[in-house]
Amino acid sequence: MTRKNVTLDGISLTIPDVQAIAREGATAALSGEAQSKMAASAALVAEWTSADRVIYGVTTGFGDLATVAIDKNDVRTLQSNLLRSHACGVGEPFPEDVVRAIMALRINTLARGHSGIRVSTVQRLCDMLNAGILPVIPSQGSVGASGDLCPLSHLGIALLGLGDCHYKGERMPAAKALSHCGMEPLELEAKEGLALNNGTAAMAAVGVLAVFDAQNLVRTADIAVAMSLEAMHGVTAAFDPRPHALRPHRGQGLVASNLRRLLAGSEILEQNKGTRVQDAYSLRCAPQVHGACRDAMDHVWGVLETEINSVTDNPLIFPEDQAVISQGNFHGEPLALAMDYFGIAAAEIASISERRQARLVDESLSGLPPFLVTGSGLNSGFMIPQYVSAALVSENKVLAHPSSVDSIPTSANQEDHVSMGAYSARKGRTILENAVKVLGVELLTAAQALDFSLPLTPAAGTSAARDCVRTGAPFVERDTYLAPLMDAVCGLVRSGAVVRAVEERVGPLD
Repeated sequence: MTRKNVTLDGISLTIPDVQAIAREGATAALSGEAQSKMAASAALVAEWTSADRVIYGVTTGFGDLATVAIDKNDVRTLQSNLLRSHACGVGEPFPEDVVRAIMALRINTLARGHSGIRVSTVQRLCDMLNAGILPVIPSQGSVGASGDLCPLSHLGIALLGLGDCHYKGERMPAAKALSHCGMEPLELEAKEGLALNNGTAAMAAVGVLAVFDAQNLVRTADIAVAMSLEAMHGVTAAFDPRPHALRPHRGQGLVASNLRRLLAGSEILEQNKGTRVQDAYSLRCAPQVHGACRDAMDHVWGVLETEINSVTDNPLIFPEDQAVISQGNFHGEPLALAMDYFGIAAAEIASISERRQARLVDESLSGLPPFLVTGSGLNSGFMIPQYVSAALVSENKVLAHPSSVDSIPTSANQEDHVSMGAYSARKGRTILENAVKVLGVELLTAAQALDFSLPLTPAAGTSAARDCVRTGAPFVERDTYLAPLMDAVCGLVRSGAVVRAVEERVGPLD
């Protein structure tokens, strides 16, 4: 199979493109126009440097040291020193898909031609990405002020042959990895270290992959609602299109439409019609809650697609005007706010799911056997999986506190307001992973509950979901070792297998 090639020009990159580069082996290439623009700005920086023009980070120090003049004979040393000193991250390294995304996003912003970096330096990043030479980038250390200075410096030092890289499944010194591919370490020119480490590529990469994965999460959540409602003989009137037309939020309407399709033709619901007037909020209000979460995630998607096609370093070069402007495009606030919003939305998806699980295992609310097992008392059944979801939901409540409302001054108070966007992105990713597990527990629990309605036939959509769950977890007749079953179903959720199985039966979900 031919690998997809993504052309990076700084203006047309999409989130699916980043997904393809990060996880599907797509290669990256610079457009011809991008190369021309980069060459023009790099030539201008070289001209200004020779003329002793005062330019922040080129002929001056950095941050609070901006008043310190740098001799033109030291401009190369200044750039390599910048990366060496700033590459001091801690914590677990970012996974390889995130590193690939970081590299792609950094290349794309440099491709706009406003950063004063040579084509050959950016091409080297492309060559490393395409060859699978992936710098080891610690996940902690960015406050999102001048962007992701610390993690992006770990990316930059790999060009110098410093630090470690992953190559073909092995961690090794960067110089060794470069040598394997016939590459030599680079010597940076004026402005190039600053162009490499000043920007939001790390937080954006984490956010992009999270918001991409969330598209699977929200569809899985709708499937889980349908299964739980059907198992508890719920009322589908709440999904009638007429009330939703009177409150026309986009996400709400999409969820209601999905639920109508997922539950269409249910013999279980038809046989039990009229047994209750309305359901609890966790069932009846699913379109309103899931829909609002979808709308939030759509907003975040838009913010991220703007950001990944933006120029976020400093200072910026404008060759057409012979101008250099020191500004603050590196500040991570747009992403910090967006990823806090994302985390809140993902936490709500998990929160309402846990409430449905609590109803499923409570005989007084569900009308089903206690804890969904025969011989309860001797058997605890699905008592503790709901505890697991409760624990994850409570963890999410803490994680969902916005980090963007925090700020801590850095660089001797020169950088006196920071975004904490890197942590917003990382904890948003963690909340999403927790939500995946919670939905996995709901699907496992709802499949068990649905089986108590046999031989009545479930709807086509919920039947497909139940059959998918059963590929990883059988019906539980008596207490058994549940952890492997939960892991298997969570894996089905994470891989998108549940959504694919349903869509094969009822068509694409909204």
